[in-house]
Amino acid sequence: MDLIFTMGFAVIILIVLILFFTFIPVGLWVTAFFSGVRVGIATLIGMRLRRVVPNRIVNPMIKATKAGLNINIDELEAHYLAGGNVNTLVDALIAAQRANIPLVFERAAAIDLAGRNVLEAVQVSVNPKVIETPKIAAVAKDGIEVIVKARVTVRANIERLVGGAGEETIIARVGEGIVTTVGSSASHADVLENPDSISRTVLAKGLDSGTAFEILSIDIADVDVGRNIGAKLQMEQADADKKIAQAKAEERRAMAVAKEQEMIADVQAMRAKVVEAESEVPLALAAALREGKIGVMDYYNMRNILADTEMRNSISRLTDNDNKQQ
Repeated sequence: MDLIFTMGFAVIILIVLILFFTFIPVGLWVTAFFSGVRVGIATLIGMRLRRVVPNRIVNPMIKATKAGLNINIDELEAHYLAGGNVNTLVDALIAAQRANIPLVFERAAAIDLAGRNVLEAVQVSVNPKVIETPKIAAVAKDGIEVIVKARVTVRANIERLVGGAGEETIIARVGEGIVTTVGSSASHADVLENPDSISRTVLAKGLDSGTAFEILSIDIADVDVGRNIGAKLQMEQADADKKIAQAKAEERRAMAVAKEQEMIADVQAMRAKVVEAESEVPLALAAALREGKIGVMDYYNMRNILADTEMRNSISRLTDNDNKQQ
């Protein structure tokens, strides 16, 4: 019975020890102690209770201490709880210290919490970065398109990383400057002969204002001649004028056809009235004979006059035809 009790007690003690060493990172505390980092067991237990992984705080703290940085462990824990990357933050501070870049913990933490890679920012501040723009098409005053590709060398500005614009703004501003410079050139040949004039003009505009970078240089990597935009626009304008003229001519033709149809309709109406009037002549003559308004001899005289007139018209037409044939 005593043996069973003793074995049960030993098992309970073993479980308690396992839970103790699992919950309390004694090994991490020992490593920190011999690394010169003074962190208490109570602090490690508090990290566990606050759901903070102790090695993500203690290991960067050891790294910072060995590098000679004066950082409080509470600051690292607060940065971790705020969602920051403690290890990257410490690496950035060490890199800035080695490069003699003035970077304090508060500014580095703000940059990291703003979503920027603070270590990459320090590296770009030490080693400038080259941003390559896409092919930018611009048109000179002579109407010839010029396609330019540039390389922009930038250095990160630590003081403007929080709230400063990114690479997209730099590329957009450089593209706008290239388009403006080429557009103000009298000829595309001037651009091809002096491509460095583009970089000088664009660089003098201060395009890095309000951005997280400082532009060191703008180099024109490639210049090509594109389409003749001026000639194309003239052709399109001529084609548009031609279509307008054709539309107006078609409109005039349609109006003329409509006028002709209207005149034909009027002539037909007049002919119809004449035929109608001629059809009433025999009736009128018959009525006049019946009523005694004209005599038979008057009617015959009128017929003779009509026959004579018809004969004269026939002779006149024959004479006209003979003259035309001659």
